[in-house]
Amino acid sequence: MKNNRRDFLKTAIATAAAGAIPGALMLASRSAAAADPVKVGILHSLTGTVAIAEAHVVDAEKLAIDEINAAGGVLGRPIQAIVEDGASDWPTFAEKAQKLMESDKVAAVFGCYTSASRKAVLPVFERYNGLLYYPTYYEGLEMSKNIMYTGQEATQSVIPAVNWLAKNKGKKFYLIGSDYIWPRTTNRIAHPTIAKAGGTVVGEDYFPLGTVEFSSVINKIKAAKPDVILSTIVGGSNVAFYKQLNSVGITGQNQPIMALAVTEEEAIGIGRDNLTGVLSCMGYFQSVQNPVNAKFVPAFKAKYGADRVIGDTMEAAYTSVYLWKLAAEKAKSFAVEKVVAASSNLSWDAPEGRIHFHVSNHHLWKHARIGAFKPDGQVDILYESPLIEPNPFPKLG
Repeated sequence: MKNNRRDFLKTAIATAAAGAIPGALMLASRSAAAADPVKVGILHSLTGTVAIAEAHVVDAEKLAIDEINAAGGVLGRPIQAIVEDGASDWPTFAEKAQKLMESDKVAAVFGCYTSASRKAVLPVFERYNGLLYYPTYYEGLEMSKNIMYTGQEATQSVIPAVNWLAKNKGKKFYLIGSDYIWPRTTNRIAHPTIAKAGGTVVGEDYFPLGTVEFSSVINKIKAAKPDVILSTIVGGSNVAFYKQLNSVGITGQNQPIMALAVTEEEAIGIGRDNLTGVLSCMGYFQSVQNPVNAKFVPAFKAKYGADRVIGDTMEAAYTSVYLWKLAAEKAKSFAVEKVVAASSNLSWDAPEGRIHFHVSNHHLWKHARIGAFKPDGQVDILYESPLIEPNPFPKLG
């Protein structure tokens, strides 16, 4: 009887143990699956004429990813970044975007800089139902269910810039820009804003991206004698433009110049001496004073070098990664529709200050800050607006 009972217990224990093994394996499998990386794309120009402004943005996005991974990832999963070079070429951007979504199956993409590159990838994201976080100040006039816009749209920069300039620097404006959608649309908004402020436009010219010869238009500017030069020149062309201005004695110290597409990271390529006194209007400057920025700037320099600087698009890109993380966690999902829905009115204390998404148009409420470049390439902030509601579809004059 005892032997039978002993045999029965052994059999029962063995059976229970055998039954427990698949359960344990299942738990282990679930745990491993939960730790699988979630893939995201990073798509920027690492080469070509726009790389002077865009390549640095990748570093800010990688810093955010490293910080999030160090804190446990997103929904318990580490982020794996797949970096692609758009090469300042819009068809290449579209090809890389398709590769990221079709082959790599990324949950989101952080990328693009110029509006031309964003316009090139937009139909790809909509076709594959992907999600792009776009960090650059841009012209507005767009809203897609597949794009989250984390830079200023044009009304959040050019309107406060023009009003401040007309009040503090003068009312005769010369408009000069690169020849594509952002500069032209920005200046379409500038025209009625200048007129409403009692000002006039005394000249307006556009040049292809990559232009390096500005002597002719500089002569026109000298003849027009504007109170303000309002520049929407982008990328490598800025190096030539500001050097040539300085060579004929036109500097930010003797001629008000508002550069709407120059931030601290471009100052190194342009030359700090060539930018001293030049004005800029951005949502963020490295010199912003708040507790979050006081941690962000040292963290960036610790990772990339004490001599590195941070500009507006870099901060917006860093912020983009965190906004995606917060939305995914709020949605408890990486599904695009759920992440987008969770982003409505989502707030975060960013290095630029408290920001939040508009409830319906995928753009952020943002501050406009106006400052002047100092000899060290940093910006002395002269004005800060309250949070400005995004208005991506303004009535254009």
